[in-house]
Amino acid sequence: MATRTTQLLVIDPQNDFCDLPASLCPAGSAPSLPVAGAHADMQRLADFIRAQAGQIDAITVTLDSHHRFDIAHPGFWQTGAGAEVPPFTSITAAQVRAGDFTPRDAAALPRTLGYLDALEAQGRYTLMVWPVHCEIGSWGHGIHADVLAACGDWQLQRQRAVHNVFKGTNPWTEHYSAIEAEVPDADDPSTLLNTALLRSLGQADALLIAGEASSHCVRSTTEHIVQHLPRLVPGWQASRIVLLTDGMSPVAGFEAQHQAFLDGMRAAGAQLKTINEISR
Repeated sequence: MATRTTQLLVIDPQNDFCDLPASLCPAGSAPSLPVAGAHADMQRLADFIRAQAGQIDAITVTLDSHHRFDIAHPGFWQTGAGAEVPPFTSITAAQVRAGDFTPRDAAALPRTLGYLDALEAQGRYTLMVWPVHCEIGSWGHGIHADVLAACGDWQLQRQRAVHNVFKGTNPWTEHYSAIEAEVPDADDPSTLLNTALLRSLGQADALLIAGEASSHCVRSTTEHIVQHLPRLVPGWQASRIVLLTDGMSPVAGFEAQHQAFLDGMRAAGAQLKTINEISR
């Protein structure tokens, strides 16, 4: 009889997304995009990894990885009057065409409008200007310390490496999902559908998913898994997914998207369980 396999997918468990107390932050550093509840989520997840190490056959960790120059960061934009654009400003193609907002580099206008048009045509997201976050090489880009330590112990116990997946390095497209960018760039393979990752995740009998934030990167990644895996792995069904509901939290103001995500995944056949429930 074949042995059942369990994989853990941890989406963006990074310092910038965690509401860490000041005592756990280096001097002069603080999370730039903290999600309320994320620190506790990651503590529970780390405890789970330690307790269940022998039953977890593979761990994949995704890492949001951005440059300071990024279409979803403030430094890319200015208002029509030349003023700064603050974080948490949403920008539509119509507003750019009306002159309310414009790229600081005027030569980038055609490409920017092409991106916004393509993004809005999908009906999933409107471009959001986020605080600079998960800048490559920064403390905020790093993995939550407890999760990092637990994954390190798991690697030594199981004598295998964690699989790390970097996403978001292309500054011209948002990349919430670890499976593909919101608007793939044909000239950049890192933004295209990651079939190797999909096939790897599709090998699991149980795919446990946790991470931050449930309203954005967890949601997009999981929805893409459900969308694409059935055609890549014959017989694969969403019932193999287990969402660890107390191992993820939404960005403030996006609680409705969080709930819609959970409801949609339940309707698709995915299982929703707390970490305690899955540990029994």
